[in-house]
Amino acid sequence: MTGINPSKLAPGPPLCPAGLSGRTERGATERGFSKYSLAFLLLAIFSLILTTPTRAAPIDDQFQAWLRTDLWPEAKSKGISKKTFDEAFLGVKPNLKLPDLVLPGEKPTTPEKQHQAEFGPPANYFAEKIIRAVTTGGRARESANSRVLGLIEKRYGVPGEIVLAIWGRETGFGAAKMPYDAFEVLGTKAFMSTKKDFFRTEVLAALDIVERGLAPVNAMKSSWAGALGQPQFMPTSFLKHAVDFDGDGRPDIWNSTPDVLASIANYLVHYGWLRGRGWGVEVTVPANVSCALEGPDQGKKVSDWVAMGIRRADNKAFQASELKAEGLLLMPAGRSGPAFIVTPNFYVIKQYNNSDLYGLFIGHAADRIAKGDATFAGSWGPVGDLHRSDIAALQRALEAKGYDVG
Repeated sequence: MTGINPSKLAPGPPLCPAGLSGRTERGATERGFSKYSLAFLLLAIFSLILTTPTRAAPIDDQFQAWLRTDLWPEAKSKGISKKTFDEAFLGVKPNLKLPDLVLPGEKPTTPEKQHQAEFGPPANYFAEKIIRAVTTGGRARESANSRVLGLIEKRYGVPGEIVLAIWGRETGFGAAKMPYDAFEVLGTKAFMSTKKDFFRTEVLAALDIVERGLAPVNAMKSSWAGALGQPQFMPTSFLKHAVDFDGDGRPDIWNSTPDVLASIANYLVHYGWLRGRGWGVEVTVPANVSCALEGPDQGKKVSDWVAMGIRRADNKAFQASELKAEGLLLMPAGRSGPAFIVTPNFYVIKQYNNSDLYGLFIGHAADRIAKGDATFAGSWGPVGDLHRSDIAALQRALEAKGYDVG
């Protein structure tokens, strides 16, 4: 799910050690100084070669001990067999290249310049090249899977274009590689990440998937975050929402297109998708309507928004059924970008990735899959940029005041 997580570290100033700049000190010749510098450099490299494996070895040992004495007892208590557990972790070592790890004995840190697309400028998030890849691919797959999509919409009430847009955004319709062993990722993160409790729950769920025979160990391929298959479900989401739609006996979200599409639709239904309603429409908002009226807890009848002077950006009238239904004002960039009246289904889409921009991307791409390419009527202006460190600092401040930030 999450669906829905693309980081940069700002480089420090370049280092220019004395002796490498072409100058000499205290009469030492450049040749003589370079000789000593080279010897020092070789000694440092040799020390690094000696110490790095020494550091890694204890981590491997600690990880194996943690598997035996900590994770296994809980897995056993939840009905996981020793056979499943041993097979899942055969040859698995902690992957120290994964992000957000806290090595034993160290404190967690957040890199100052760690970017996340959903907190960046909206104009970048809605780059035409990215949207067009989803819409073009979506239309091609809509034609190829029309029968399955029709059956899914009939059963779940979720329009095919919404399902296709999520599929395209999450993994490029299955083209994105899933190169990681899920047990390596989830095990590493449960052992030494900044969210150990979260990933402990997920690795236990992954073991349950195998124990139930829903997927073999060698099929459990994931992203670097541990999300599984083409819909990018975390293991707990797999257990709740994965569907065997092709009738072969198990929900295969790695290889079966019907299972992938139905699982996405089932996920949305679980979080309250309203059959018969769309996600929303772009609107124009008069200057006297405050953008402070936007948000998920300030819904009004669409007719009330119309009475305030809000109109559809395409100059069409709202349908009579919509006028009586709830609508919510959405202005992701305030007055510096397009505005929307969205339905509760917009916030269901956000359950896949809790970002207004993500939800809007899915809705906009779905419209273009179904109705043809058309850009937003409004344009995105500059709104600044947030780093994950900024978000982390804000969360810490809110937590200090007693707020639950999730």
